[in-house]
Amino acid sequence: MKKIVQCMLFLGLLTALSACGDKVTPEDRLSDYIGHWNDGKFTEMYDDYLTKESIDAYSEKDFAERQEQLQKDLAIENLKVTYTKPEKGTKWDKEQPAEFPITVKMDTAAGPVEFEKTAKLLYEERGKKKNWYVDWDPSYIFPDLGPEDEIGISRKKAARGEILDRNGNPMAANGTGYNIGIVPEKLTDESKKAEIASLLGTTVEAIDAKLGQKWVKPDLFVPIGKVSKDDGERIEKLVAIPGVGAQETPMRVYPYGPAAAHLTGYIGSISAEQLEKLKDKGYTETDQVGRRGLESILEDRLHGKDGISIYVKKAGENAETVTIAEKAPEDGETIRLTIDAAIQKAAYDAMKGEPGTAASVAPASGEVLALVSSPAYNPNEFITGVSGERYKALEEDENTPLFNRFAQSYAPGSALKPITAAIGMEAGTLNPAEGLTINGKTWQKDSSWGAYRVSRLHDEAPNPVDLNKALIYSDNIYFARQALAMGKDAFTAGLAKFGFGEEIPLAVMDLKPSQISNDGKIGSEGQLADTSFGQGQMLVNILHLASMYEPFLTDGTMYKPVLLLDEEEPQPWKEQILSADTASTIRTILRNVVLDGFAQSANLDDIPIAGKTGTAELKSAGETSGKENGYFVSYNQDNPAFILAMMVEGVEDNGGSGYVAGMAADVYRSVAP
Repeated sequence: MKKIVQCMLFLGLLTALSACGDKVTPEDRLSDYIGHWNDGKFTEMYDDYLTKESIDAYSEKDFAERQEQLQKDLAIENLKVTYTKPEKGTKWDKEQPAEFPITVKMDTAAGPVEFEKTAKLLYEERGKKKNWYVDWDPSYIFPDLGPEDEIGISRKKAARGEILDRNGNPMAANGTGYNIGIVPEKLTDESKKAEIASLLGTTVEAIDAKLGQKWVKPDLFVPIGKVSKDDGERIEKLVAIPGVGAQETPMRVYPYGPAAAHLTGYIGSISAEQLEKLKDKGYTETDQVGRRGLESILEDRLHGKDGISIYVKKAGENAETVTIAEKAPEDGETIRLTIDAAIQKAAYDAMKGEPGTAASVAPASGEVLALVSSPAYNPNEFITGVSGERYKALEEDENTPLFNRFAQSYAPGSALKPITAAIGMEAGTLNPAEGLTINGKTWQKDSSWGAYRVSRLHDEAPNPVDLNKALIYSDNIYFARQALAMGKDAFTAGLAKFGFGEEIPLAVMDLKPSQISNDGKIGSEGQLADTSFGQGQMLVNILHLASMYEPFLTDGTMYKPVLLLDEEEPQPWKEQILSADTASTIRTILRNVVLDGFAQSANLDDIPIAGKTGTAELKSAGETSGKENGYFVSYNQDNPAFILAMMVEGVEDNGGSGYVAGMAADVYRSVAP
């Protein structure tokens, strides 16, 4: 009897549960289905919510895997599916479909997509289970999508922004070069492949791989490499080979070549590592990115956003294509620099490939007019894919053309002396009219200095030696004695006013700051003497050196260097560095240095150049002589539109700093109106 009662209770429970199952509404089912949809749980949707007819028509791969892949391929995010609730108390007829208006919204790579659809649910029996199921077809994915249709995505390349100089001259532009290719049936001499490979910096195996692609036909042009337009000699050699041709193709070009190479840098194919970092910004494996210089630094501004179109390609021959979403390309920003390309090129050419660097600034604004590193590479060569052999040759070149010298710092030598003079005058310890009696080529304060002595090159300077003579004859002893008179604290404080020990405030370029010494201090009288004429442990960046001469022309203000023309109005970096009287005195003497001193190579008849030469001796311990870097910092006295600082390495056998002054004079001749 007890068992009979238990069975009856169990049957009653089943009946009750069955009755509860019958009470599940199509709205409940749709709500659960949409919840899975919004969560991307497509397998659950397929297994538990589709009608039998839908499952028979579409495999799980067609349903679940396809939608999962589309979410990745179309970069679908923020999917939100909602439905319109039925009126309260709606009665559902199990013999009729239950229909609900739904709205589908999502963000895609081509922009937002939104559409409305009527969802239809049917009441079906599955074995012993009865419930409501979604009558699904591909139009739930996109409204115009049919069973045989395909979803496609196309991209329209955005143009990379160009880099222009202050006058609108292109320094990195979107131009054209040449695709070099082979028409297989016309290449009758297979042995020529080795010559082609050598000219293109590739291998015969790489050429064969491209000729062996599936799409290749005997009469088709097969691209195998690229050559820039300025490489005329190589193009002529290539197209002279039967079967080889050249077709014009879009290409990044650098009109100033090596003259601006370390400034502009170049672009190259994106690496797998870069793609991983940048894919969220819309980059693809076919993109090019900045590799060096401003092309790399300004990548975010120069790189455009490709246009993207998502479409449905209808089945059937000549069928229409229906656009689902479309985003127009956004070209990269065109960036105008403060650089004057004429000065940039003139300075590079004047250096004649000698290792060194140059910088030019507008003294009234701090605008950077030139940043030169010599020698350099040709960025156009890198655009087409430089060969390993060629790159190795550049790396092993003793003049290091891949090394960016304007980003470094060097001992400034006597080019610092006008700064030392100004600091002494402002400290009240240096009277420019007061002369010192200096005899002989060497000097030391007293025997406490041991073997250390200050040397000067020109002991013919007539006594007494005042500031004018000291700068004309570049007298190390005079400046050492003046530094001792002002003391290390006053001297280092004065150097700090000129920006020593600070980061150079040029936002877009990473330049090595200038230093007084390795620890920023002067530890001895000997070091103080050396530092006064730009030796010891002092190092100066070439752009900073040009900026340090600004106060002589602005009566005390040194501006923050600026490289982008659209930046704010000129911003002072340091103010009230020196008085107008000090500035006037220094200006007069800097002109005399060229008229009466050892910068005669810059003493032009028609351009009154003022400036200071400098020689920094670089010798190892125990050496009596060593390599010398020559400097000349200058400006046109009558029209000081720019200051030019130039340094050339290894001038000891070329006439010293006078050699550099002659190079600077060539710049003034080149850019003279």
